[in-house]
Amino acid sequence: MLRFVFAAFLSICVLPTMSSEALAQEADYRLEEVKPDLYRFVAGSYRSMVWVTDDGIVVLDTLNTEAAKWLKTELDEHFDVPVRYVVYSHSHYDHAYGGQVFADPSVTFIAHDLTRSNFEMSKADTHFPELTFSEDFALNLGGETLSLRYHGPNNGFGSVSMLFEDQDVIFVVDWAIVGRMPWTNLEGYNIEGMIRSTKAILELEWDTFVGGHAEIGERADVERYLAYLEALYGAVRDGMLDGKDLETLQAEIRLDEFSDFKQYDAWLADNIGGVYRQIADQSYILKRPEVAGE
Repeated sequence: MLRFVFAAFLSICVLPTMSSEALAQEADYRLEEVKPDLYRFVAGSYRSMVWVTDDGIVVLDTLNTEAAKWLKTELDEHFDVPVRYVVYSHSHYDHAYGGQVFADPSVTFIAHDLTRSNFEMSKADTHFPELTFSEDFALNLGGETLSLRYHGPNNGFGSVSMLFEDQDVIFVVDWAIVGRMPWTNLEGYNIEGMIRSTKAILELEWDTFVGGHAEIGERADVERYLAYLEALYGAVRDGMLDGKDLETLQAEIRLDEFSDFKQYDAWLADNIGGVYRQIADQSYILKRPEVAGE
C-alpha cells in the first residue's frame, strides 16, 4: 500500500470555538501515517482515522462535510482500493456529520445501536448506519481485525473504543485524550463513565493511543489522563461532601501536578464546574441529609 504524509494548508484561521461554520472552515487537513496502512486524518483540532487494506478502506468518523469531501478526494487519488466501511465513534455531530459524502450501495456504515437510535430520535443530518451492534463487534478485513467495544456511557450516545488488533493501536474519541484537559465544562460527558471506560481500555492490549483530539500517545499517557480524571472527581466530590459551594471549589482546587496539560489554566474551573453539576444531578449529593443538614 502507498504510505505518505501530506497536507493542505488553507488561508482560513481556525476559530477557538467550534461552531458549525468553523467546522466547515478547518484550516489544516492532512493524513499522517501511524503504522503501516493505518493513518490519522487531521482536520484542524479534530482527528479521525483511515485503515487501508488490500480488501478496501475503512474510514473512522467523517467529522463534517467539508472534511469528508477532502478526505474522499485524497483516498480516491492515492489508493487503488475503494472505501468499503465507515465507522462512527459516537453520536455527536462534530464527529459524525458528512457521512453522505461516502454514502454508496457498496459502502456499509457501522455504529453502536445507541448511536443510530440517537440519530433517528434527534433527526441528525448525516448518513445513518446500516449495521449496528450492542456490545462488541469485530470487523475482519484484509486478514486483520478492527474490534469495536462499548464500555457504557461516557460521551454522547453509543461511544465505542476502536482497537486495531494487528497494529496494537487504539482509537478513542472525546472521553479519553492525552496531554490535554477534557473539553471545558464536560457538556455531553459522563465523568464516572469516562473513568470506567478509560480503565477498561487500559485492560486491553495496545501500545499506541490515537484520540479524537490532541496528540498520539502511549499507555503511560492514558494512565496519567485517568489519574487526572480520578483526582478531579475526588476533589470535587470531597469538597461537596464538606459543604463547599462551586465558587469555593473553583477557587481552591488546583491539581498542579497536571498543570502541563494543554488548556489547564483555561479549562480547569470549567472542568470543576462540569463535575460539580454531574455529581449534583446524578448522585444527588447536595440533597443527601448529611450534606443538606436535614
